[in-house]
Amino acid sequence: MAERSSAATRRPPAPIPLTVITGFLGAGKTTLLNRLLKDPALSDTAVLINEFGEIGLDHLLVERVDDGIVMLSSGCLCCTVRGDLVTALEKLLRDRDNGRIAFRRVVIETTGLADPAPVLHTIMAHPYLVMRFRLDGVVTLVDAVNGAATLDAHPEAVKQAAVADRLVLTKTDLSDGGPPELVDRLHALNPGAPILDAAAGEATPEKLLDCGLYDPDGKAPDVRRWLADEAIAAAHDNHDAHDHDHHGHHHHHDRNRHDDHIRAFTVSTERLIPHATLDMFLDLLRAMHGPNLLRMKGIVGLADQPENPVVIHGVQHVLHPPATLPAWPDDDRRTRLVFITRDIEPAVIENLLSAFLNVPMVDRPDAAALADNPLVPFGGRDR
Repeated sequence: MAERSSAATRRPPAPIPLTVITGFLGAGKTTLLNRLLKDPALSDTAVLINEFGEIGLDHLLVERVDDGIVMLSSGCLCCTVRGDLVTALEKLLRDRDNGRIAFRRVVIETTGLADPAPVLHTIMAHPYLVMRFRLDGVVTLVDAVNGAATLDAHPEAVKQAAVADRLVLTKTDLSDGGPPELVDRLHALNPGAPILDAAAGEATPEKLLDCGLYDPDGKAPDVRRWLADEAIAAAHDNHDAHDHDHHGHHHHHDRNRHDDHIRAFTVSTERLIPHATLDMFLDLLRAMHGPNLLRMKGIVGLADQPENPVVIHGVQHVLHPPATLPAWPDDDRRTRLVFITRDIEPAVIENLLSAFLNVPMVDRPDAAALADNPLVPFGGRDR
């Protein structure tokens, strides 16, 4: 009995859920955060603010995170880390472990001009932070009054919307509910993210929190909700039909909107994937397309453990440690991978996965497939 007690004491604590709130300048992030923090669901929450300013909350811990960026030796933009963010999170953990403070959730509010990728990289790649925190989700605010013009003018705003798990439309009370074309545009840009109306009271903790990889009570995650694969697959089909209908014609969309560069789609297969094959596929995918893989998430059926799928979650070429589920969460046992990409056609990733799984390319001679895609031999060899 004493040995069991000692083992339990040595077991690492459950990861702390961490939510990132982002959105362009003037979208209303601080207003929403102040409203959320009055809800009992966010009691004992540590708040990190990635810009100047403070929130007057005497019962919560508020840290200020300077906007410093440390470039790694590679100089790769997608490898940048916010050193002060790491320092602040590590300090929170030390104070919590030493009993000086108590919190059970962390919320990070980014500056309006922030590319959210470096923050997500830090949470998912830092060897210590990845053990202590779990990315619960990204909440992006969009200004209903100025949102369309902001998306036209600022690529950062497009990226903020594209990587979100939840989109919150603000200031709809000033714009008669928000322009329908803006809502349509957000749906097209990120079909897997529900759009919530802040002015109508829809942006509640119940709808904004617990949308990430794990259920906080340790139960199997709601993978179907998290992936939102039906919406993304439907958007993919509609986009393909749209491209087909406009083949050979001038595209009528404004290129300044950047939406034509970012798309969401689902890749699925009924084949079980050997663990080593999955590792090679992900390694090559990240090496070839890392900067343009804005988000990647999915559930994978492994040949080595068919009854215990794994959940994967990545941002650019940083991959969160896979989480093994005790069982499939529903009757759908396909591997389903959701991608939000920039300037990557779905066929590129579909063909790469098919090559690794040794699936023949449809309607293409084998010789042509090999000539056009040197990656095919990787999937055709026994390794």
